[in-house]
Amino acid sequence: MYCVRKITDDLTWLGANDRRLALFESAYPIPEGISYNAYLLSDEKTVLLDTADKAVAPRFLENLAHALGGRPLDYLVVNHMEPDHTATLEDVLLRHPETKVVLNQQTLSMVKQFFDFDIDARAILVKEGDTLATGRHTLTFVMAPMVHWPEVMVTYDMTDKTLFSADAFGTFGALNGSPFGDGVNFERDLLPPARRYYTNIVGKYGAQVMALLNKMSSLEIKTICPLHGPIWRENIVCFIEKYPKWATWQPEEKGVVIAYASVYGHTENAADIVATALSERGVRNIVMYDVSVTDPSYVLADCFRYSHLVFAAPTYNSGLFTTMDTLLRELSAHGLRERTVALIENGTWAPQSGKHMRAILDEMKDLTILENSVTFKSSVKAPEESELRALADTIADSMK
Repeated sequence: MYCVRKITDDLTWLGANDRRLALFESAYPIPEGISYNAYLLSDEKTVLLDTADKAVAPRFLENLAHALGGRPLDYLVVNHMEPDHTATLEDVLLRHPETKVVLNQQTLSMVKQFFDFDIDARAILVKEGDTLATGRHTLTFVMAPMVHWPEVMVTYDMTDKTLFSADAFGTFGALNGSPFGDGVNFERDLLPPARRYYTNIVGKYGAQVMALLNKMSSLEIKTICPLHGPIWRENIVCFIEKYPKWATWQPEEKGVVIAYASVYGHTENAADIVATALSERGVRNIVMYDVSVTDPSYVLADCFRYSHLVFAAPTYNSGLFTTMDTLLRELSAHGLRERTVALIENGTWAPQSGKHMRAILDEMKDLTILENSVTFKSSVKAPEESELRALADTIADSMK
């Protein structure tokens, strides 16, 4: 049975939710699921803005049929070619041979890579600033390359001031009844999954995000319709204000992320000593992660949020413990910078983890690595406890 929701009198959400998928993009845990959003504009001409993933194809296609109500589908706009938004593209076109596909040149090339049907006869190629009049509405197209694929564009409804933002302004999490982010505590309920989505999916492409934000600054935006997560009507300003910080890797607030790997609990003990000493110094925002338990995507999100990072790890096979190695390489891959970092290493006979952590961190830009790193063998003794407390003092002093 169809399940759609009116956004305005002539705009309908006809996406679907997937609460069974364990890993988004086969990489990121999504215990609260994911939504695949698509939108139908019903004007003198009908316009479908993006399609949906194969996993929700039956529901999406049923929603589309209901929303059309027997009308032809005049246009299909492809803002983003990633398969979670285009896997049902051919299914739609088989059902609607009358439909013209609105896309840019790079998207056209990607359609031919993913599919075998003849797209050329249907294609309407658009570039920056082109418009499409549908009756009461006029759509214009804004190129947004590498947010987060090279072909991405966003579509702006000049009439209702609605931005169809592709993967920008998306969040993890299925929609629970309402497709809107209205009436929800933004800081508590919406910001954490939005931050984790941005940092992991888009986070590497800060310069490209800033380019899109600069283009958006000339637009009056009343509604943002992303491809994942809630539709934004309230909290738009709050959300948009986060993006420049994330895109320039500036911390949202002062605080300390302590990420540790610990085989038998001794490195964890060192991390706890530092956390306690920081608390005694009045540091309030302290977040601790056992990187063998918590997926890197959660740690990455908080590393984007806070100003100071502590990494504590044992030596393992003369190298770096594997889960810490994974985390640091994820941080590097996502371009994290502008942070103050402290290191703690452990090793029973030949501590080497600090050297390996520093080697990865040295590949990253604009990090301040504190000189008084701490090395201990096997377990923390009184001299090392003093060093750990001194390290906490250095961190606290650097936060003033």
